[in-house]
Parts: sequence; C-alpha cells; structure tokens
Amino acid sequence: MKKSVYNGLYLVVAILLVLPFVLPNSFYLDLVIRMAINAMIVLGLNLLIGFAGQISLGHAGFLGIGAYASAVLPTHFGWHPLAAMVAGAVATGMLAALVARPIFKLKGNYLAMATLGLGIIINITLRNEAQWTGGPDGMPVPAMGLFGFELSNDKQWYWVVAILLSITVWASLNLIDSPFGRALRALHGSEVASQVVGVDIVRYKVAIFVLSAVFASLMGSVTAHYVGFVSPNFADFFHSIELVTMVVIGGMASVYGSLVGAVLLTALPQALATFEGWETVVFGAILMLSMIFLPKGLVPTLAAKFGKGE
Repeated sequence: MKKSVYNGLYLVVAILLVLPFVLPNSFYLDLVIRMAINAMIVLGLNLLIGFAGQISLGHAGFLGIGAYASAVLPTHFGWHPLAAMVAGAVATGMLAALVARPIFKLKGNYLAMATLGLGIIINITLRNEAQWTGGPDGMPVPAMGLFGFELSNDKQWYWVVAILLSITVWASLNLIDSPFGRALRALHGSEVASQVVGVDIVRYKVAIFVLSAVFASLMGSVTAHYVGFVSPNFADFFHSIELVTMVVIGGMASVYGSLVGAVLLTALPQALATFEGWETVVFGAILMLSMIFLPKGLVPTLAAKFGKGE
C-alpha cells in the first residue's frame, strides 16, 4: 500500500485528536459526531458503489433496521443494547444475503429500481408496525451502556465515534488493497474480464452487498443510541439519496472522498440555513455545479490535478 495512503490516515487521526479541544461549543461537537457517523456509513456504501460498481438506492433501509433493532429489542424485550445491535446487524446481513442474488442478476436502471424498492418496503414496514415501532411518530431509544458505563454526553460519544471512524478508515484502506478489494475493482472494470480471470462475480457482489448492509445497520444502531430517538425517516428514500450523493460528491472509489463527501453534505444544510426558504434551491445548485465541474468527485479530481493518487 502506498505510504501516502497511510499519511492520510495519520492526518485523519490527528484531526480527530485535536478537534474536541478547538470546537467552540457543543453545537459544533454534535455536528462533528454526525459527520463522523455519516462518514462511516458512506465508507461502507462506497465499497459497494465506488469500488464494486453496484448501485444501491435503498441503503437507508438497512440503516433503519439497525436503528429500530436498538430501539425495539431493549424497549419491548429487555435486551442489552449491544446484543440488540448485534442482532440487528445479523438480521440485516441475512436479509441482504437473501435478496442479493436475485437483485444482482439485474443491471443498470433495473438494479437501481430493485434496491430502491427494497428500501421502500423496509420503510413502509417500519411505519405500519406501529405497535412495535411507534409508527410514523417513531420511538425513544435507551441509552447505550459499555462495560457498566453509560454514554451520556457528547464528549463521551465523540471519542467513541472517533475511535470507530479511525478503525473504519484503516480497515477500508486494507480491504481495498487486499485480494478481495482487487477483485472488487476488477468487477467494476469489467464483469466479463473478471470472469475470464477466474473471479466469481456473483460471490463478490453478494459479499460486498452484505458487508455494506451490515455496516449500515451497525451505524444505524450507533446513530439511534446517540440521538436517543428513531423514526421512519432513518430509512426513507431521501436519506438513501443523500448517502449516495455523499459518495458521488466526495469521489467514488476513494476512501478519503467518502470522508470529504460526508463532511461537506452534513455541514452544508447548516451553512445554508441563512438562505431562509431557498436552502433546497441553493443545495441543488451546488450539487449540479459539482457534477458539471467535478464529475469524478472532489478528492479524485484534486488528486489527479496535483498528480497524487490514493
């Protein structure tokens, strides 16, 4: 692996170590925590979309499964939050594995519509099962406890999320540099050529879809415990599109692009709050201009311009 890739990881860790001491108040600390959680979700999604070349427009559905597992199981059945988180991830992985093979027989627009339909089904289920999920109004989530210690404030959550993000970046960099990662990139380049050299394309498609879904579920649980409340908006179509947009804006097939895309699009709605009544218009204009002038995403475009790859 290139030394410069590890330099980027060291920079991420250094920034995470310094941030809590320079942020002016709890509002910005909360914003950074949300950025980090989104970055981890997008890292998993970028493995699927950017590196394997498989679209998913329903990924927020997996996020919703994890979030509601962490709400429903402790509330209604008395499960420990960590056990509920693991159960949600296992259920998500099983669902993803079940639907992956028929879904990935499709290509292009048909694949996009299939993943969109899956996300919509999950969202509708969460809304309709009101006796368990609270319906459209949502439900509270019990606090997360770790080894008898309850996470109760933003600073504690910050360090937990910062550690998780550092591990996730490191794991993603090593994954894409492994034989598995090289197979994903070959799959993205040409499925026919990949088959010719012996890559089991169905196996790799299913594996990366399940991995990405499980990761989304885990981050959904983390988000639910941090926020302390869940609603079907966790799993709605617009959230899925927001996640995909973070991948595209930051840069597909770019680990650090995932981080940049998540940071920018998490902060952008706050920055546009001054454009009262015009936030959506300005947001759309920014995205449109980004697609016109930065079609490969921000990080890959800048890396190519300055002659440095990941």
